[in-house]
Amino acid sequence: AFLSAGSGLRPMAGDGELLKRLGVDFTLLDSGCCGMAGSFGFKPAQYDISIRAGELGGLLPAVRSAAADTLIISNGYSCREQIAQCTDRRALHIAQVARMALGQKFTDGRR
Repeated sequence: AFLSAGSGLRPMAGDGELLKRLGVDFTLLDSGCCGMAGSFGFKPAQYDISIRAGELGGLLPAVRSAAADTLIISNGYSCREQIAQCTDRRALHIAQVARMALGQKFTDGRR
């Protein structure tokens, strides 16, 4: 699994520890901002900047190059949205991954 730090910040203090305790093998992507920055990337005048930030920061290329069975984990809504719009992948919130690791049925709420 890849854990995105998002916005150039470290994940919340317990994220890595939670994943370790759940037995999730993960790599922290220290790739910087996804480029969306809340509603920033939705604004037409800032869209190109948003995309460039995600590309040049390394997050979007890393997600695209991840193996198909690699989970992409990001707690930020805007980061998950940018990943969904710019790649063929969907990022999961850490709570969704925890639910999966505990063996509970996973649904993404879109059904």
